[in-house]
Amino acid sequence: MSRWRQQGTLWCLDPPESSGVIEFIGGSVLAATPQISYRRLLEALCRRGLSLRAWSYVPGFDHQAQATEAWRAFRGARQGSAAGASALPVLRLGHSLGCKLHLLAPDGGRGSTALAAMSFNNFSADRSIPLLADLAPRLGVRTEFSPSPQETLRLVGQLYGIPRNLLIRFGSDALDQSPPLLATLQQRPGDDSSLLQLGGDHLTPASAGLRQNLLGAWADDPQRQRQIDRLAAAIDGWWRLGEPGNRETGKATVPAI
Repeated sequence: MSRWRQQGTLWCLDPPESSGVIEFIGGSVLAATPQISYRRLLEALCRRGLSLRAWSYVPGFDHQAQATEAWRAFRGARQGSAAGASALPVLRLGHSLGCKLHLLAPDGGRGSTALAAMSFNNFSADRSIPLLADLAPRLGVRTEFSPSPQETLRLVGQLYGIPRNLLIRFGSDALDQSPPLLATLQQRPGDDSSLLQLGGDHLTPASAGLRQNLLGAWADDPQRQRQIDRLAAAIDGWWRLGEPGNRETGKATVPAI
């Protein structure tokens, strides 16, 4: 496995031989340094033979604009890669707000074969930023994410075209809104979306890498690392099961972990 390298707004990591590409968008302020905040999960996926492209950004209010910016960065990386690498299948992977940005990509998902969405978050601005709910009325302004939560689900139902989606919900995650997203996806003709329930919380995909980077190797939690490894195995196994040549007749299932 090579070292992380920066390519514009993307952080990239490649195995010696790659069988696919993961385009990753993290959530909230964790996404500013995905190579650190999500290092353990992304490196676990890389060890399974997958190339990583992780977008670095600072969240704003215009989510549609940021979705387009991320999509352009990923497309540029694909177009600039070697001929063989550019033909590899692409899995879009998101955490929290990152799931929403993938779903709002201007290509409707067509540049990928599937989406794995961890802890999908689609709250309004005043719910996501409590101080905003107090300040906005006093200032006489109304501030909301664009698109709004309701508009986001409407756009997904009308424009998002990828059938295969794995929604991952962690047990004690009060910020997760996977059920309404799953209901929206399943209303589309030919949908093949599923929900995977795992133990953990909203920070499960991020905390192990962040913890070690801040506190050092002595702070490693073996149980947390095993949790990350199981998560990586579930994502990789589900995606490979549905790729051409690997998929059996009928609806693909999520591998047991």
